[in-house]
Amino acid sequence: MPKIKPTKLIMVAVIAIALIAAGWYFLKPKEQPPQYITAEVTVGDIESSVLATGILEATKMVSVGAQVSGQVKKMYVQLGDQVKQGQLIAQIDSVRQENELKTAEASIKNQMAQLAVRQANLAKVEAEYKRQQAMYAQDATSRSELESALANYKTAQADITAINAQIEQSRLTLATAKEDLGYTQIVAPMDGTIVAIVTEEGQTVNANQSAPTIVKLAQLDTMTIKAEISEADVMKVHKGQTVYFTTLGNTDKKIYAKLRQVEPAPNSINTDNNTSSSTSGSAVYYNALFDVPNEDGKLRIDMTAQVYIILDEARNVLTIPAAAIQSSNRPQRPNRGEGSRGAGAPSGPNEAQNQARGDERAAGDRPARLVLSDAERALIEQGKAQRGMVRVLQADGTAKPTPVLIGLNNRVTAQVIKGLKRGDQVVIADGSDTSNDAAKRGGNSRGPMRM
Repeated sequence: MPKIKPTKLIMVAVIAIALIAAGWYFLKPKEQPPQYITAEVTVGDIESSVLATGILEATKMVSVGAQVSGQVKKMYVQLGDQVKQGQLIAQIDSVRQENELKTAEASIKNQMAQLAVRQANLAKVEAEYKRQQAMYAQDATSRSELESALANYKTAQADITAINAQIEQSRLTLATAKEDLGYTQIVAPMDGTIVAIVTEEGQTVNANQSAPTIVKLAQLDTMTIKAEISEADVMKVHKGQTVYFTTLGNTDKKIYAKLRQVEPAPNSINTDNNTSSSTSGSAVYYNALFDVPNEDGKLRIDMTAQVYIILDEARNVLTIPAAAIQSSNRPQRPNRGEGSRGAGAPSGPNEAQNQARGDERAAGDRPARLVLSDAERALIEQGKAQRGMVRVLQADGTAKPTPVLIGLNNRVTAQVIKGLKRGDQVVIADGSDTSNDAAKRGGNSRGPMRM
């Protein structure tokens, strides 16, 4: 066999290596640009509110009861009827009250007759006393006869006084009998709606032990909502705040009002046991009250209301999802591709890899310092704004760290005071991240987001 020269072997090896290198260069997988989940900076409204559950009640409701005992002979109203003040609602059997009235009238007549007899007797003894006085002056009678006539005269006067007192007492009894007879007619104490009929026609009521309720009457043209505020939120709530609510039957319609009152103590204080609820480990709620008109009558007693008490709001402002914010309460320093451990830096190896993959093309970009005015600095000092960092999607597909000033933040949506413009695309998550950690932190704007 002819011997192959070493120089040829070297050339063959070099050519093979060159072919392999060329094949790897042309056939290697193309680097894919990073994929981000983004949201657009838009103009909208944002509010921070306290959420509570409320119950609708009538602004004024009274239990119309019976003050006398007897059988309900007739009901003149039905459930839902509109009644006027003084309108007849029910009639209680009045035989006993009528008899008591007639007895009182007869007693007065009897006493008036007795008064006439005593007045006649008074006239008689008065005349006898005067006659004895005249005779005594002429020594025609004894002193004992005179004194006896005087005693009879004073006794007759006392009888008149006594019978007059009895007549006055009988007149009071007559007035009470007339009042009781009037109580057999149950009338409406105010204008309103019959919301409950407690006692049915034919039922007997006993007013000797407690006043039995016949019907319940309520004014429904204005409703009161009693919202339960947790002790964690009650210190943020005060009289005069704007509040709105929705009902289960119409969740799209918001009804606005002003907070009228926040009760100083929970409902548990009304019980006999005054032990604090906190000592037993149960939650403590305070009632916040506000009134709303109800001209159409669609709001009803005991409806459930989802109540929102507005603490702060901003209208027609730039907004972004709170999940896009990486909080930073101090000015941002330039860093190398966000690799340093600071506000906006990744907190784990996976996040570092994902972020580096997204920012490797912008390694030379560093976030500019956010220049604030005196008014904007004052907002930070007052706790009404805070610095933050977001990543803005660039035209070449990279994400550029951008400092921003964030205003109102309800942990779902945040107001952008400075640093972005309408239409910018902010990064809220890395599209290759399937761990759902970003979604879990979607409502928390205080920690760095997984990129």
